[in-house]
Amino acid sequence: MTGMKRTTEKNLMLFSGRAHPELAEEVALLLGTELVPTTHREFANSEIYVRYQESVRGCHAFVIQSHTAPINEWIMEHLIMVDALKRASAARITVVLPFYGYARQDKKHLGREPISARLMADLFKTAGADRLIAVDLHTAQIQGFFDGPVDHLAAIPVLADYVLEKYGDQSLAVVSPDAGRIKVAEQWSSRLGNRPLAFIHKTREVNRPNESMANRVVGEVRDRVCVLVDDMIDTGGTVVKAADALLDAGAADVVIVATHAILSGPAVDRLKNCRAGEVIVTNTLPIPVDRRFDKLTSLSIAPLISAAIREVFEDGSVTSLFDGQA
Repeated sequence: MTGMKRTTEKNLMLFSGRAHPELAEEVALLLGTELVPTTHREFANSEIYVRYQESVRGCHAFVIQSHTAPINEWIMEHLIMVDALKRASAARITVVLPFYGYARQDKKHLGREPISARLMADLFKTAGADRLIAVDLHTAQIQGFFDGPVDHLAAIPVLADYVLEKYGDQSLAVVSPDAGRIKVAEQWSSRLGNRPLAFIHKTREVNRPNESMANRVVGEVRDRVCVLVDDMIDTGGTVVKAADALLDAGAADVVIVATHAILSGPAVDRLKNCRAGEVIVTNTLPIPVDRRFDKLTSLSIAPLISAAIREVFEDGSVTSLFDGQA
């Protein structure tokens, strides 16, 4: 009687939803693998169906999906993909979220409001996720919403290296678009060689989403190139008003930097016609050709995501990717 042969070799398998296939393909290329062939289709009533065309039993699955518009559709597809892996006996399931949907709804501002960012974490856990990998969450506390390991990747190394290379020899100031993001601006300042900090003191109308009123500049920005840093650009109103405030305060130029280019509604027109010299983003979200414009620079986040996937798969340290800063 021959004994059963038991393999202990781990098997990495990479899966992608349909929201941002270009990013997933780039991640696969950097990992030296291919995306697992998957059947995706909609029923007549728009319900989503997913089936993998290969066995996933015993694998360490990484499921990548960017939560872009139509956001609810892609979140649902992401959850269904995780459920399919769980039911097909994947050994470990890591959900990769270049952009975490509903991240801005992370606390209650008014009574009777949801905390949708927490609900998102619960949904992925219920679907079968063992771990999350996310890039630049809106607030760091979202990591605590998921009952399991969360790797919070920072895009600062990717963005700051570009800024240093292009503007490093100029007199820079790092600017936060509001007082609440000063900590991120401090990380930027350190990364750019301890440049001076400033922030825009603004008020926001609680009952009117996507609207803010940029007020005065706090800090010395005169004759400096201001690096205006935020985690996302949605309709563009906040950063465009902030750029105006900085230039009115005597800044030499403004460079807008954000990880997530949501670019909803009027954002492209606002940014294209604003007074800032350059808008630098990453490709955590797809930017269709018709939403691109001359002063927009998009940097790839794929090397960061692929490095994190490799560390997780090999039980290494994701923190080491950030010189211990994460």
